Amino acid sequence: MKNKKEKNYARKYAKDYNFLTTLYQKYAVFLYRLIFNFFYRFKFEGQKNIKKNSRYIVAANHISYFDPLLLSNITGINIAYMAKKELFESSKWFARRLSWLGAFAVNRENPEVSTIKTVLDVSKAKWNLGIFPQGGIRRDKTIKDINKGFIVFAKMLKLNILPVGITGCEEYNWKLFQGKISVKIGEEIPFDLPEEEILRRWANSIEELTGYSNELKDEKNIKKCLT
Repeated sequence: MKNKKEKNYARKYAKDYNFLTTLYQKYAVFLYRLIFNFFYRFKFEGQKNIKKNSRYIVAANHISYFDPLLLSNITGINIAYMAKKELFESSKWFARRLSWLGAFAVNRENPEVSTIKTVLDVSKAKWNLGIFPQGGIRRDKTIKDINKGFIVFAKMLKLNILPVGITGCEEYNWKLFQGKISVKIGEEIPFDLPEEEILRRWANSIEELTGYSNELKDEKNIKKCLT
């Protein structure tokens, strides 16, 4: 008896981003808000910066596992999220649900061709691409060590970048009505600017939206991120 072929969560196709994926993503957001309204107060700002019928690279700081649901909630648009491959390896049950939400696996240490193909199919399906340029959860309230991949994909797909700042869930709160989460959308950043300028604008925007310390004000740190 042949072994069942392992599912490749790094490779998704345009047909995978369909009505059912949209429905599941919206259901997950609804369920999240239903439960977490008992623990957090939510403050959303900047929805006016989302232009109707436009698509984006949605690029936010990353402070918790709930960030993708927060981004989908505030924007109201379909977003396919890039997620580290380790999340898909933790359990098959969790991997399937991540995939249903539209997420796909990425090898951060050694990017694969399948990642590029999936990104192109996400664009073909008219979905937005969600990326966390910090490359993982960072709770030190500092903007540093940014991965330039979001800039590369923005230029490849010719999509402007939508910066989003998230604060309030650096630590999880399980006390009723005690937590406060703020999610703010900044002004879009044109994809056709030089890489250095895009990175500078994104970091400055996240600093303004979150109040975090911005180490990319030092030009040496910008150049380091782009090498």
